[in-house]
Amino acid sequence: MAKKPAKAAVDNRHYDVIVAPHITEKSTLVSEANAVVFKVANDASKPEIKAAVEALFNVSVTAVNTIVQKGKTKKWKGAPYKRSDMKKAIVTLKDGDSIDVTTGV
Repeated sequence: MAKKPAKAAVDNRHYDVIVAPHITEKSTLVSEANAVVFKVANDASKPEIKAAVEALFNVSVTAVNTIVQKGKTKKWKGAPYKRSDMKKAIVTLKDGDSIDVTTGV
């Protein structure tokens, strides 16, 4: 098994993969299970998300689950429009690691 480097190099693509933390009631409940929810780029893959979180926050990731939330159809002044699709990632961290999403990177 290959040894993991002490600190992963931060690539500019990492900042494009992780868009923002997704803070809701449900995501705070998930945080009790040592997981964090992020809005991510629509074309980001699970390995890219894992590498970005490990490099930006200096934590160990055990699992990444992704969800594509389809955009809702809404109306504004009678004219219909569609919100953009959004991809979310639920990142489970190793025991002992934590990320404070209220502070910036």
